[in-house]
Amino acid sequence: MTIETITLSGVLPENAIGSRLDQAISELFPEYSRSKLKEWLLAGNITVDGVVITKPREKVLGGELIQIEAEKKVEVKAPAQPIELNIVYEDEDILVINKPANLVVHPGAGNPAGTILNALLHHYPQIEQVPRAGIVHRLDKDTTGLMVVAKNLTAQTSLVAQLQEKIVTREYEAVVNGTMTAGGIADYPIGRHPTKRTIQAVVPEGKPAVTHFRVAEKYRAHTRLRLRLETGRTHQIRVHMAHLKHPLVGDFSYGGRVRPPKAADEIVIDTLRAFRRQALHAAILELEHPATGEWMQFEAPVPEDMVNLSSVLRDDTKKHGLKDY
Repeated sequence: MTIETITLSGVLPENAIGSRLDQAISELFPEYSRSKLKEWLLAGNITVDGVVITKPREKVLGGELIQIEAEKKVEVKAPAQPIELNIVYEDEDILVINKPANLVVHPGAGNPAGTILNALLHHYPQIEQVPRAGIVHRLDKDTTGLMVVAKNLTAQTSLVAQLQEKIVTREYEAVVNGTMTAGGIADYPIGRHPTKRTIQAVVPEGKPAVTHFRVAEKYRAHTRLRLRLETGRTHQIRVHMAHLKHPLVGDFSYGGRVRPPKAADEIVIDTLRAFRRQALHAAILELEHPATGEWMQFEAPVPEDMVNLSSVLRDDTKKHGLKDY
């Protein structure tokens, strides 16, 4: 199973005047079931002349432009591929991976293969019997760090329950733009961006999302953070930090443009320009073993590119006579 984003548009015929919106769009897009179109309508995925309408009984005048942008689940038989995995821990029930940057977790639009799921199917053919090949949580393509995979259905059921009950601990390291004076809690609902459908945003109708963060080190124009997820929404840390006006370095989707300190040396400017991914790493993972009940802790060292980024920013801070923390 994979998720694809579909985009549709069409103009209602003039003779649709007086019809209910749900009936009119079902006639305009007969290739989709009425129940699916109604689901998208209620979810706010359909606009009428550029305005989101969520009332199925809304009357139409005919001639309106209908646009749909929504996600669709598609059954895909993913091929097994011999992709190397950096395995931190493995037993009969679980697998803990240290994911590198530029590796997608699950096939989808634009990434039909070459993912962690494809690698799992190659190294563990029996994992095909577990939904989503045992993947219970994801990291973004350019986020590095720890992921746990269930190797059987019993383990998957346990891990999913632990995630839902907030038993699993997931701690991240990040470098953000701007100097943050203190840590705190970002408690803002997250949902699909109202106009940019490929990204997320803090929106009133979004799902609850909570991120705890603390300052690990301050630089002249940046801050290194430690963050802990209480929930696991798509792009949660990236969205919350952008909402707080401190987007992650290198996260161009959420405003993390290059922001060098004043009078920065060339090495600082070049390092920031060269950092082309979000500066985010899943450093610590803690969970209860699905079979034994043992509390397990894993840690992945911060990758070299982020270590170098922090080192350059630290040297710049010291050079300008400012105290680093």
